[in-house]
Amino acid sequence: MALSGLKRMLVGEKMPDKNDPKYKERYEREVAAGRKFAKATRIDRIAARVQCFADRHKELFLIIVFGFAGICLALNIYRMARVYSHCHSARTATEIQDSVLRTKYNRRNITDERTTIISGNNNNIREKTR
Repeated sequence: MALSGLKRMLVGEKMPDKNDPKYKERYEREVAAGRKFAKATRIDRIAARVQCFADRHKELFLIIVFGFAGICLALNIYRMARVYSHCHSARTATEIQDSVLRTKYNRRNITDERTTIISGNNNNIREKTR
């Protein structure tokens, strides 16, 4: 890769001006493709209706837009505060396995303590007491 290609990749190209004759044809093709996509997906009709609503009800539109942005910001702050205050320490797989083995071992010891040995006729019989 040539040095100029590397520089272009890192820095980028100069933004073309829509009136520049060098980029005019490319700009017109991109605009036509965008309009065709908007018409096919009917985004243009939705945008026109939103624009009409905004023109008729300026204050209400601004309240809706900034209210939505404020609610999103408040929810993000709430979630960040909740995650930050959670402070759950991460456990490794070894620690989890050790705790599982400890609980199994403790359960076995508890059931052993509950059994009593009853001796009779030289036979040791284990009977669980409840």
